Amino acid sequence: MKQLKLQMGLLLVAAFVSVLNVQAQKKSPAVATSTETAIQYLSGHGSDDAVDWDFFCTDGRNSGKWTKIKVPSCWELQGFGTYQYGMAFYGKADPPGVAKEQGKYKYKFKLPKEWAGRVVRIVFDGVMTDCSAQINGRKCVGLHQGSFYRFKADVSDRVFFGDKENLLEVTVSKESANTSVNMAERRADFWNFGGIFRPVFVEALPAQNIERTAIDAKADGTFAADVYLGSGQGSDFKVVAQLTDKEGKNVGKAIEVPVRGGSDRVKVEGAFSGIKTWSPETPNLYNVTFSLMQGNTLRHTVKERFGFRTIEVRPSDGLYINGQKVLMKGVNRHSFRPETGRTLSKKDNYDDVKLIKEMNMNAVRLSHYPSNPEFLDACDELGLYVMVELCGWHGNYDTPTGKKLVEEMVTRDLNHPCVTFWSNGNEGGFNFDLDKEFPVLDPQKRPVIHPWANFSGFETMHYRSYGESQEYMRKPEIFMPTEFLHGLYDGGHGAGLYDYWEMMRKHPRGAGGFLWSFADEGVVRTDQNNRIDNQGSWAPDGIVGPHFEKEASFFTIRQVWSPVQVNVASLPENFNGVLPLENRYDFINLKNCKFSWKLAKLPYLKEKQVVASGEVASPDVAAHASGELKLSLPSDWHKADVLYFTATDPFGKEIWTWDWSWKKPTDFFSFAGQKGSVSAREEGDNLIVKTASDELIFSKKSGELVNVLHDGKAVSFGKGPRFTAARRGDRSMDVFYNHDDKDAKSKERIYNDISGNDKLTAFTFKATADSVTVDATYFGNLQKTHWTISADGNIRVDYQYDYEGEVELMGVKFDYPEDKVVSKQWLGNGPYRVWQNRVHGTLLDNWQRDYNDPIPGESFEYPEFKGYFANWKWVNFTTKEGNFALGNDDPDSYLGVFTPRDGRDAQLFTLPQTGISVLKVIPAMRNKVNSTDLIGPSSQAKWVSGAQKGSIYLKFGK
Repeated sequence: MKQLKLQMGLLLVAAFVSVLNVQAQKKSPAVATSTETAIQYLSGHGSDDAVDWDFFCTDGRNSGKWTKIKVPSCWELQGFGTYQYGMAFYGKADPPGVAKEQGKYKYKFKLPKEWAGRVVRIVFDGVMTDCSAQINGRKCVGLHQGSFYRFKADVSDRVFFGDKENLLEVTVSKESANTSVNMAERRADFWNFGGIFRPVFVEALPAQNIERTAIDAKADGTFAADVYLGSGQGSDFKVVAQLTDKEGKNVGKAIEVPVRGGSDRVKVEGAFSGIKTWSPETPNLYNVTFSLMQGNTLRHTVKERFGFRTIEVRPSDGLYINGQKVLMKGVNRHSFRPETGRTLSKKDNYDDVKLIKEMNMNAVRLSHYPSNPEFLDACDELGLYVMVELCGWHGNYDTPTGKKLVEEMVTRDLNHPCVTFWSNGNEGGFNFDLDKEFPVLDPQKRPVIHPWANFSGFETMHYRSYGESQEYMRKPEIFMPTEFLHGLYDGGHGAGLYDYWEMMRKHPRGAGGFLWSFADEGVVRTDQNNRIDNQGSWAPDGIVGPHFEKEASFFTIRQVWSPVQVNVASLPENFNGVLPLENRYDFINLKNCKFSWKLAKLPYLKEKQVVASGEVASPDVAAHASGELKLSLPSDWHKADVLYFTATDPFGKEIWTWDWSWKKPTDFFSFAGQKGSVSAREEGDNLIVKTASDELIFSKKSGELVNVLHDGKAVSFGKGPRFTAARRGDRSMDVFYNHDDKDAKSKERIYNDISGNDKLTAFTFKATADSVTVDATYFGNLQKTHWTISADGNIRVDYQYDYEGEVELMGVKFDYPEDKVVSKQWLGNGPYRVWQNRVHGTLLDNWQRDYNDPIPGESFEYPEFKGYFANWKWVNFTTKEGNFALGNDDPDSYLGVFTPRDGRDAQLFTLPQTGISVLKVIPAMRNKVNSTDLIGPSSQAKWVSGAQKGSIYLKFGK
């Protein structure tokens, strides 16, 4: 009976603590009973509810005067001091020009009278960079150095309670007095801000209290926790731990452990049956309430959330979670918003996790510093593996400072089940003396990683080429690059990912990797009329833009990393509705997912029309297994134009939608109108072919269509078809790097026009009552064109060209003035453009896009209007001169819409102008580090041979 009463009492306590935790998030002072930790925020909780403090900036903008500032915040974004990006001072301990302003803060506050006699501490969640503080004229923080870490100070004897105000004074130095801190944090490839950028709060604990806990809960149900007390206690004290599930129901019996006389630490151990394990796919969470008891008197309660989860590194094999080998489908993520810098709201942190999960990722690396606690909360709840990183970007903290910061980082974050790795710095910024500190603090003994290095059984080298990556995987260590496929503008990320991923997942020692990076780190320059500043090409490395605008790679990644794969390129004529499925989940059976289908018509210039749909019984396919399901399609399914198939995860989120069409491109359009007359006449060097609505003017000297009139009005479409081809400037005629050209390296981003000069050798035409045909024969790469202009208004041009050799762009093109284009509507894969090595991530549909011309890294309108588009059937351009359309008959050709734009510094490519084109070969896309020939089979130049034929249909007018 006593045990039952105790359990009921603990349950009530846990419920009260839960209510208290909610109340503590409000602005009003938190007053609790004597057995809970009470919290009062002096600042806001984040960027969305920041509080005004008094502020004095010593240098830069708005300096030399007392005014107000929002806390938490980065002071540059509030109009103070000097913006600074680290790379300008890379590797320099004390360079001239580095920003060194200080910020002086003041804030008055009152504390509840009930807090008298308790242990009262002030807590700073993050301050850049050096921080000292005093309360009521007495020092409380001597000097804390290091920006991204929670630190606290006991102020019990320095504060007043009740109606008497307290005065907090804080001095923050943007540049640390400790050179090692600057080299670790502020000479890096990211923005360096200043300020109290994370919350400040005061906490009050009972005099006899639990200081912190360190939990180790395994997948087999074993539970252990080190409970650290605020001070040594007598043998009449004990710690009682009660586990509860997400509904608040008790899990097993409470565990009681006596305090050994005079000790300040208790080891709590138990075992539980029927538990649900934590993983990114199954983020099951539990709570444990620790109660410090003196006899039967409750002194303090602490509630922690955790998950049952086992991490195991098997040497020369892989990473195992809960006994299952897993691969990291990860990304590097900065804590960042353009308007607020590193100061985020809870919503910001949760939104980032949701967006990462939407890409079917399962992991995130906190580059290059610990995140807000709320980000880890979101990863716990929504499911991501997390690598928590001690800051050290090519430089490292000295050992005394580093030991302190490791302790602050690990003790804050270790109870989060999402935390899978610790990282000791980045790319050489390792202090090896600190490696031994992690396992002392972490009872789970998580692996400690040195990103970019070979350490602790993991080879994590960054940005290796496809071939080098294969070689690294032949080594005995587990290969897990903590950065790969470096993004820049439209490069990296999805471009080449399919090849890398197929290699990684099939290799026995592959453990996946982490793409660089999640979002462009473009900041709002309050000193420059609020423009977005990406520091040229340093910071626009994201899969999404600074305001999380989705770029094309977002969807490529989502498809390539989909945990459900349907490896069917096309449907056979006798398709019976059976689709093979591959389950790439690590823990989820496909019977827990949902599947649905739609049949649709895709009429010309109209939205798609769904003609039938249904859901499918989910098949019983275990993780890492294959199976099939059967769609119950109507018997006349083939009368539709497209079949869509959608997989939805157990949480109701769409995984991916696949599409198949079984019709020829020409089945999707007809440009013919009412039958009229057609005629041809010669005028000097021109041939003019006239229909009821159009005049087509051909040059007898070039054989090309040179001008068009529709209903008597000029349409500036013409000068074609012309053969077009390009090849990278650093290549020899045999694909390989041109060693005979000493300047070849400087040309690897420049694509040379190798179209050649085609010479007209014959030009003829023939007119009948129903049509006019125009034939041109050439000497050169373009061999011939054959035009058919019919009396019903149908216009078709057949072409043939023959290029022998290697190319990275090839096809035919027409000219049209880009400045006259208003929008386009097309049927094809979209809405995003593709590259040769980034064809995943699009869907067949009727798409529409207004003209845009964003400058990568400076403006962020997506999808881009210009570029190459796959699986196209027709396109209709709206222009200032009216409309014109092209129809396609080659399912393997690409539509080229003008020339894609690179960043202002052209770090990825410079391509020849190709106007409106129909292409058999399109370029691959490089990344920031590796050229195209270094990132896999899909990225290679094409050897072409033999005649290439195609037909284009034209229509002028709506």
